[in-house]
Amino acid sequence: MNQHLGALALLVADYDEAIAWYTRALGFELVEDTDMGNGKRWVLLAPQGSSETRLLLAKAQGEQQQSQIGDQAGGRVFLLLHTDDFDRDHRNMLAQGVQFDEAPRHESYGSVAVFRDLYGNRWDLLQRKS
Repeated sequence: MNQHLGALALLVADYDEAIAWYTRALGFELVEDTDMGNGKRWVLLAPQGSSETRLLLAKAQGEQQQSQIGDQAGGRVFLLLHTDDFDRDHRNMLAQGVQFDEAPRHESYGSVAVFRDLYGNRWDLLQRKS
């Protein structure tokens, strides 16, 4: 059997605002942006060099979904962005104004720092030790 996660849905307030932030601040690539009608779009983003998992931007509908924007994991780290060069990406993200919650840490498993996206979701920037 061969399976993988194709996409993870991320609640956003606005498609264009989210596309702009993820492509500028994190260097993600816009893979697809298809109009689905009635204000819905199928928007897929991917980190540079990624070939499988995508980020599906889902515009929040209704009060319940809107209340979850920026807190999809209840305050925990929600997503982990793996990198092959922690220092390069950390430096570039800082230059783009990405908010880090901590200084980089060098753990037994690799280098890591928690950052927040434009809505406040917590992410790990992570370079695993080989």
